[in-house]
Amino acid sequence: MLKVWGRTNSINVQKVMWLVGELDLEHERVDVGGPFGGLDQPDYVAMNPTSRIPTIDDDGFTMWESHAIVRYLAAKYASGSWCPSNAPDRARADQWMDWPYNGVYQNLIVAFLGLYRTPKDERDNDVISKALHICGRELRVLDSHLGSRQFVLGDEISMGDIPIGCITYRWYAMDIERPHLPHLESWYARLQERPAFREHAMIPLG
Repeated sequence: MLKVWGRTNSINVQKVMWLVGELDLEHERVDVGGPFGGLDQPDYVAMNPTSRIPTIDDDGFTMWESHAIVRYLAAKYASGSWCPSNAPDRARADQWMDWPYNGVYQNLIVAFLGLYRTPKDERDNDVISKALHICGRELRVLDSHLGSRQFVLGDEISMGDIPIGCITYRWYAMDIERPHLPHLESWYARLQERPAFREHAMIPLG
């Protein structure tokens, strides 16, 4: 049976758990990290020397790093659907999995920490505004891409939608002004129709 270590409000754990939910995999999830601690315990470090989350054990096969885990689970349990079977489509899925970490996510974190983790009188509003501006600018790339397709690869959802889907939830959950990105909004609405996305990715911000 699949075992997943990580707390539910971690975006990296959410990526894995969303796919686990979509594939209806029998699993056990163990709370570690954040207020639960446990990442410095010898048995955990033996599985994951980075002392981060998530980590999985799939019938004795252990691994860490969220995108690698998503790719592994998709390839093992959903080859031809969540993991495209042909090399070009698989490469495009990989491309969109990694794309948001070149601009969107880093700046979204800056804005989130400024708005949700910093007292109002200590916030640097210029830094927050700049970060949100960069997020909106970067997301226009995805909005344009989605103008001619239902999901990032075409008419069917794939592993390529997972990381940016989790990030997009945060973009729309934050109490901020956003540019109107109609194709992104339609894609996000389609994600919200999926029970596994609602259960595992749409965890209230706090």
